[in-house]
Amino acid sequence: MKDLISIKDLSTKEIEGIFSLTDKLKANKLKFAKALSGQTIALIFQKPSNRTRVSFEVGMFQLGGNSIYLSPGEINLGVRETIHDVAKTLSRYVQGIVLRTFGHENVLEMAKHADIPVINGLSDFSHPCQGLADIYTAKEKLKTLKGKTLTYLGDGNNVCNSLIFICSKVGMNINVATPKGYEPQAKGATLKLFNNPIDAAKDADVLYTDVWASMGQEKEAQERKKIFKDFQINSNLLKLAKKDCLVMHCLPAHRGEEITSDVIDSKNSVVFDEAENRMHVQKAVLIKLLGEVK
Repeated sequence: MKDLISIKDLSTKEIEGIFSLTDKLKANKLKFAKALSGQTIALIFQKPSNRTRVSFEVGMFQLGGNSIYLSPGEINLGVRETIHDVAKTLSRYVQGIVLRTFGHENVLEMAKHADIPVINGLSDFSHPCQGLADIYTAKEKLKTLKGKTLTYLGDGNNVCNSLIFICSKVGMNINVATPKGYEPQAKGATLKLFNNPIDAAKDADVLYTDVWASMGQEKEAQERKKIFKDFQINSNLLKLAKKDCLVMHCLPAHRGEEITSDVIDSKNSVVFDEAENRMHVQKAVLIKLLGEVK
């Protein structure tokens, strides 16, 4: 594994390796305190971030390394300086790049020209760190993944694409319910598509949703509220799933839109476990890409 661009590129064995190392990192944080000593990653973010930035910065610190945050205005990627030149320059200074960007083609170009590992911190097509943390969390709670069903409701976006890829690789069934015209780009061996959220939610082990209008789609927000209103995860929909069904959301959540507060705050919710696991899983990814376990 040279880069982490999309879960589509990972083998089942590589995913299991990341999860196994994550278990060890969570169990004994001090053992890995110098795993990336002396190494630095650059965080190039074209989009705002809470979980991605903080989890990478704190995670790198806990591994004995350092991180440098580069805001949209500092590089102005592709305008002030080409992606090619940024990739070549940063390869002389740091040991890895995390790129959070609008276009997936930007991540591909960065990885093509960089001499160091590139991690996709989010693009319009893929959000691999989120997908890995989500399914790692499901494994923690459900104990086994094979044969379990994750139902995703809402927009077939980058998060949905990543869940389709990883569910198919770890043996989970995935139901995706979207309004017509909002289906995901990704394909998967265990994927079933629905336009009816009720049919998709029946007997689910995991119910998952994301905001209906992502960053860059703000102008569509009001129209999307009308289109997606029947795809909300609420207490009535939750009753259709299995009794101990896990409720997931990648955050930030628009409470009262794609999910109600009584559900996101319920005993079924593992939303903040997902958020915490972003850091643990990403630490495993960083060690896999930047260095060997010491």
